[in-house]
Amino acid sequence: MASDKKNISDLSRFLFWDTDSTKIDPVKHAEYIIDRVLSRGSLEDFRIIVAFYGKPKIKKIAKQIRYLDDRTLHFCSAYFSVPLNDFRCYALKQLNQAAWNY
Repeated sequence: MASDKKNISDLSRFLFWDTDSTKIDPVKHAEYIIDRVLSRGSLEDFRIIVAFYGKPKIKKIAKQIRYLDDRTLHFCSAYFSVPLNDFRCYALKQLNQAAWNY
């Protein structure tokens, strides 16, 4: 009987288009993998990393990522029950306000 359990190797291949995915160590490169999945991955990719790393580790890393688009940032805030201003990318965005677009 085939198992339906997903593994980190089941992540979308396009996430690591610029690296040799065979050289990515899921333990050593956890921050890199989580950042890529949050920035570019699908909901299924997100479910895979939650099953592999667990919510506490992803929450800790997500809070330290330098950039997340607004949709992903708000998703992470709601999913992990963390205020927006606890995310590093939110604080950086507030510090680097864009010039007015007339």
